[in-house]
Amino acid sequence: MGLLFSASSGIPMSASKKSTAFARDLSTKAFPPNHPPVKFGKVGVLLVNLGTPDGHDKKNMRKYLKEFLSYRRVIETPRIIWWPLLNGIILNTRPKKSGALYASIWNEEKDESPLRTFTRSQADQLADRLGKNTHLIADWAMRYGNPSIESRLKVLQEQGCERILVFPLYPQYAAATTATVNDKTFEALMKMRWMPALRTVPPYHDDPAYIEALGQSIQVHLDGLDYQPEHIIASYHGIPQSYFDKGDPYHCQCLKTSRLLNEHMGWKEGFLLSTFQSRFGPEEWLQPYTDKTVERLAQEGVKRIAVVNPGFSSDCLETLEEIDGEVREIFEEHGGEKFSHIACLNDGREGMELIETVVTRELQGWI
Repeated sequence: MGLLFSASSGIPMSASKKSTAFARDLSTKAFPPNHPPVKFGKVGVLLVNLGTPDGHDKKNMRKYLKEFLSYRRVIETPRIIWWPLLNGIILNTRPKKSGALYASIWNEEKDESPLRTFTRSQADQLADRLGKNTHLIADWAMRYGNPSIESRLKVLQEQGCERILVFPLYPQYAAATTATVNDKTFEALMKMRWMPALRTVPPYHDDPAYIEALGQSIQVHLDGLDYQPEHIIASYHGIPQSYFDKGDPYHCQCLKTSRLLNEHMGWKEGFLLSTFQSRFGPEEWLQPYTDKTVERLAQEGVKRIAVVNPGFSSDCLETLEEIDGEVREIFEEHGGEKFSHIACLNDGREGMELIETVVTRELQGWI
């Protein structure tokens, strides 16, 4: 009981090696005549980021914004109120404005947004880092836009992935981000006759590897400046205050990230300020607001600041255009002199070491 014997030596193998031996034995057996080819025995890792339009023209922007702003976890306003606003006003006015903003940061060489460039590179580099495990396949998808989660799950399954780890690239959990990735993942599985086993990566807002990666990246940036910031602002994407009131843990996780980062860096109290950006519509959002905070600091005589975005795994419209563009202008227009945007972890060394660490941990028992 509990032992399997090696055919070559007759030496009993432990029960923990049974599954490996069985899979190896199965793979060497021929399929019945006329059996269609089947790939199996692989483990997939799917990195998922928020999303991106396929182009910054009006048509592509409208398509992207409609998909994004139609999802109930993103906009919780009753449909009877929201649909007329979305289809009658927003989708007829916002695509042109948003398209111009995307055009200002567009990767012209690859004809795509920076978020797509970075996410693809993260998946490619992860594949290289996991290359020693030949049965692992790394891929990437977008929650909104292309490539879709459903399409990449199908590709992974077709490549023989019987187990898939889905990694929402959001350090802090929010229903409007992490939960929507999981929603779409399970919706895709519901359409599959033969489902792979699935795991999802939990939020990593307080993971020591994440705090260490942030700290290293920030320090490298600060070492390259020709000035010492009077404050560093940790600017997180905001959510409506009502979402927090309903129990969303996002606000708490953002503040915990800031607290751990501050402790890790050994900064004095008050040096690191946590704020929230990218509010939309008339509803109250999490405060303090990034733009208002920067304006106040400049008016109070602060001349030198740096801004980091710990809630974003990759630079995108909200960091490259909003922070390094709009927020920079606000600071300088009100008397600020030195402003620096600290890049996200992106596909750099610190960011890739973090992704590899989290993936390797979450794959325990599968590899």
